Amino acid sequence: MEEDKGLKKEKKNIPVLPWMRNPVDITTFDQCSVDLLPFIDPRLVVALKNMSITSLFPVQLAVWQETIGPGSFERDLCINSPTGSGKTIAYALPIVQMLSTHAVKCLRALVVLPTRDLALQVKEVFSALAPAVGLSVGLAVGQSSISDEISELIKKPNVEYGICYDPEEFSYELQSAVDILVATPGRLMDHINNTDGFTLEHLSYLVVDETDRLLREAYQSWLPTVIQLTSSSVDGNFPSAADLLPCTYGSLKTIRRMGTERGFKGKAYPRLAKMVLSATLTQDPSKLAQLDLHHPLLLTTGERRYKLPEELKSFKVLCQSKLKPLYLVSLLQSLQGEKSIVFTSSVESTHRLCTLLKFFDNLQIEFKEYSRLQRQSVRSKTLRAFRSGQVQVLISSDAMTRGMDVEGVRNVINYDMPAYIKTFIHRAGRTARAGLSGCCFTLMHKDEIKRFKKMLQKADCNSCPTYSASSEVIESLRSVYTSALEKLRENVESEKFKKSKIRLKSSNVRREK
Repeated sequence: MEEDKGLKKEKKNIPVLPWMRNPVDITTFDQCSVDLLPFIDPRLVVALKNMSITSLFPVQLAVWQETIGPGSFERDLCINSPTGSGKTIAYALPIVQMLSTHAVKCLRALVVLPTRDLALQVKEVFSALAPAVGLSVGLAVGQSSISDEISELIKKPNVEYGICYDPEEFSYELQSAVDILVATPGRLMDHINNTDGFTLEHLSYLVVDETDRLLREAYQSWLPTVIQLTSSSVDGNFPSAADLLPCTYGSLKTIRRMGTERGFKGKAYPRLAKMVLSATLTQDPSKLAQLDLHHPLLLTTGERRYKLPEELKSFKVLCQSKLKPLYLVSLLQSLQGEKSIVFTSSVESTHRLCTLLKFFDNLQIEFKEYSRLQRQSVRSKTLRAFRSGQVQVLISSDAMTRGMDVEGVRNVINYDMPAYIKTFIHRAGRTARAGLSGCCFTLMHKDEIKRFKKMLQKADCNSCPTYSASSEVIESLRSVYTSALEKLRENVESEKFKKSKIRLKSSNVRREK
């Protein structure tokens, strides 16, 4: 009782920003056919239908109304919507629509995401929409060498050989080859600091996806750098005569002055319009202040901060701690090859569990390991196999929790119970996406039930029935499990020996130098 009172006291002390008190409720919007969407470019209707999208979900319609519709993007948008609700299309579609009228190519929209895998996924969405209206999309995630990325992002002006150009009339300027850039923070900073011709001078739109994670980790101070580079480029209220001189051939200049009107006073204008999104958007004023939001508007689903997908069914699986892997095997066998993701608490646990399952004979389940310790090429290959159905089960660390969209995932299994409701929401959100149904199973011991129940209550989930694993299957696997454990110990010792040899070799090389 005392603990509960303490929790309630804590909740009361959390400051809520005034603009967060009166949000737009996304659930009041109905789905809308793309053919009936006001102001949409007909070319984008065709592109959406090619993506098998014939109607927009509530969050997509709400954002459209605040950007293209009556809202006219007069306020920065903070979107707190459940996983799988369609947030990527929600920001990609209006940005492509707004940029479709620009004739001169330059970098006008930047989308920042915390991981490569997520950035690759978002880039695919933009690439399906942008070419329809003549726009180009770039990617900066460190997947390829920086020189390869530069050649994709920056173009040199065409210079015809044999023709003399007057240096006073012609300047050899590097220009952006893309209108929209999808990037991770680290590689973005590499280009800002080192790439000739890379500029955010003309940037009009900034999207910060998975905001709470990007604000939690500094990532080389990318956010203050972007905001500084897109702030006022002119001292005083009006541009000087030098700023109004004609631009040299092939160049483009964006002049941002300090606003004097009410609501814009002391801020750069034209402003950098921002959209920030998450399924678990932070309410911490100090973190949100980093975004320098302009009259922000919160779009959310109901009064609850945390919300699980509507079509999700949650189950708890009670198991004996020493036999936990057997309960997992029993559960996977009962799911009969349905596409599933198993989450563990760390990359080490993921690797150990995968190695252990490999030593089970005749498991008849195709599974793969997926974690941030693997090379990008390995992760991409695994993801392709999982998407195509060659792999039925993915065993992952929380590298897979954020935003990743794999069609047809029927089940999420928490092998290790998450410590926080945020993590539970992001894990569970890999299934029951886009209005489809899905199940989330959480393996736990009896002494974890109370904590689990309290955690789910934060997401207004008061019902979580028990799923009973087959005791017969578990008993039949005991001897196989004993043998697999012994092989796992040998494997762990072997890996430790290999790592120590590599460390010894590298230290010897350093001494020789």
